[in-house]
Amino acid sequence: MEIGLVRKVNIDQEVRESYLSYAMSVIVSRALPDARDGLKPVQRRILYAMYDMGLRPNLSYKKSARVVGEVLGKYHPHSDQAVYDAMVRLA
Repeated sequence: MEIGLVRKVNIDQEVRESYLSYAMSVIVSRALPDARDGLKPVQRRILYAMYDMGLRPNLSYKKSARVVGEVLGKYHPHSDQAVYDAMVRLA
């Protein structure tokens, strides 16, 4: 492939192939739980952030916004809604 070379492609076919590849990547890497522990990546990030913050069952509670902020800031730079939803499903 030469730099600056523009090749003609069928836009329908290119979009179809690219989208299918991306969709499969998302399903395999994010949407399906891992076989080893049954957790999705966002759930694993939440649990690790809570562990890293020192949250334990025998200590005082922290607001969920603090955990969500920690996860968004360090491990999951997407929507806070996705993190809240995953936290609710973990509870």
